[in-house]
Amino acid sequence: MPRGLQAAKSEISTARVLDAALQLFSTQGYGATSMRQIAEACEQSVGNLYHHFGSKETIYQRLIDGYWERLLDPEHPLQKVFVAANFPDDLEELAVAIERTVEENRASILLVFIDVIEFGGRHIRPFYETMADRFRQVYGGRFRELERTGRLSDADPLVAVMVATRWLFYFYTVEKCFGVPMHFGMDAQQAVDGFIRILRNGVLRGEQPQQRPQLHAR
Repeated sequence: MPRGLQAAKSEISTARVLDAALQLFSTQGYGATSMRQIAEACEQSVGNLYHHFGSKETIYQRLIDGYWERLLDPEHPLQKVFVAANFPDDLEELAVAIERTVEENRASILLVFIDVIEFGGRHIRPFYETMADRFRQVYGGRFRELERTGRLSDADPLVAVMVATRWLFYFYTVEKCFGVPMHFGMDAQQAVDGFIRILRNGVLRGEQPQQRPQLHAR
């Protein structure tokens, strides 16, 4: 068999294994999924799976890594919103990009929750540990410009953009992965519009922020 054709066939086989494993892991968990089940679902032998992947956990890690790679792809709609760095003027675009991301990656997002439950977050921890640095690198210049022009309040804009991103992911995860629409007592557009208004304008009208007493650890 020509080398190019053999490589293409190998890629197809790998994709079939990963697709089968994703379906099984996301619906019945990691511990309840066996290599034999994965092998049967993708019509491979158990020995072939061990030969190419080494272990069940390696397959699981490949799926987690693949999800992060998709999110960080410069051509991904969400990354394009981040790179444009127009926060908070782009909150509507951010919401659309995150809704699409959750819709297209529902099974992969469930792996994140499975990792927390079954592994204590071991596979996903590195991604979140570097989250603040990624946001700082992308938005640092934008926020310095907003500060220079006097548009910023005393709130930390880096915290704001991370809160916005995480809240939108959480909101759409509940809607699309957990199957609980209207969990804010309103439709999705109303909830997102309300969140954007709060983030841009705050809650209190025309009042100076109160100084909160500092808490000291005992």
